[in-house]
This record gives sequence, structure tokens and C-alpha cells, in this order.
Amino acid sequence: MDRQGADEHRRRLMDGLSGRVVEVGAGEGGNFAHYPAEVSEVVAVEPEPYLRAKASSRAQDVTVSVRVVDGSAERLPVEDRSADAVVASLVLCSVTDQQRALSEACRVLRPGGELRFYEHVAAPGGSRLARVQRVADLTLWPLLMGGCHVGRDTATAIATAGFDIEEIDRFDFPPDQPSPASPHILGRAVRVANEGGMP
Repeated sequence: MDRQGADEHRRRLMDGLSGRVVEVGAGEGGNFAHYPAEVSEVVAVEPEPYLRAKASSRAQDVTVSVRVVDGSAERLPVEDRSADAVVASLVLCSVTDQQRALSEACRVLRPGGELRFYEHVAAPGGSRLARVQRVADLTLWPLLMGGCHVGRDTATAIATAGFDIEEIDRFDFPPDQPSPASPHILGRAVRVANEGGMP
């Protein structure tokens, strides 16, 4: 996947980040090498013990300070308004409660903080691929792919969770290899204020 372009997607995702970053569902730590020097700390949250151990090992090999911690997207072990950015990279497809996960991202971000997202998402409604995705999500796909759901409208979920999407790129990946998980988005959203203050 990296050789087909995912490595470049990760680089774009991290470009311009600075300060304290919370990465949700860090997995094996594939993003760690792409954090720029301006990032002072990465709090990498990963619930799965095997992947957490792999991420902890990889954190030793990068120049940016990375602290790998146990936790889930729906319950981040991070203080309110303490992060400059939250990174969600190919994780919002598999969280148990997407809205809760996005609410947690909103909670830990400082006012004006950024959500950086790189996710595979639902195909346009009414398309043949959208129908394939609906069938996949109702059958074995989530079971075989670690809880992954291909038919989630993640961009709309982000927009309704307290964020303004300021940049979004839509593309199919891997290129020229159609699959239920091929539609992707990559972009940046900013935490916004409610009428009564920050959410």
C-alpha cells in the first residue's frame, strides 16, 4: 500500500503539524516517521496490545517524541483542550461508535485545533459501489477486516461533530484496483465553537 501511494498520503496528512498531537488508533506506528520536527509530542493511542507493543518499538526509531498509550477512540486518555491536533488515519471505519470517537477528538482539542483525517468512506449514494458497500457491511466484511465498515459517510460525521472541514481531497485508492474500500478522503477540519462555548 505504501508503494502504491499510501506513504505519500501519510506525508500529506502530517504536513504542517506542530505542537502536541494525539493520534487515534496508531496501530503499528506507521505514521510516526512522517511527523514534522515542529511536533513537540505525539500521544499515540492504541487499544490492541500486540499493535501497541509494535508501535512502542517503532517510536524508538523516530526523531519526534512519541508516547504510546493504551486507550480507545471513544475514550481518549488525554486531558480536555490539551492537543493542538488530532490525527485519525484509517481508523474511523472500524471504531465502535464513530460519533463518540469524534466527540472525544473535539474534547481533547484546544479551541481552533485541527482534526487531520485520512479514511476510506462511502461511495456516492445510488452508485453501484454504494450498493456493494451496503451488502459488504451487512455480511462478512466487518468480521474479516477487524470491524471495518466500508459504507460510513465519515465526512458528514466530522462536519456534524463540531468541526469545520477546511480542506478535503476525494480519491480512489489503490488506483485502478476497485474494491468496496476504494473511495478515500484526506483533509483537515478545525474545531469550532457552539453558541454556548466550545463543545
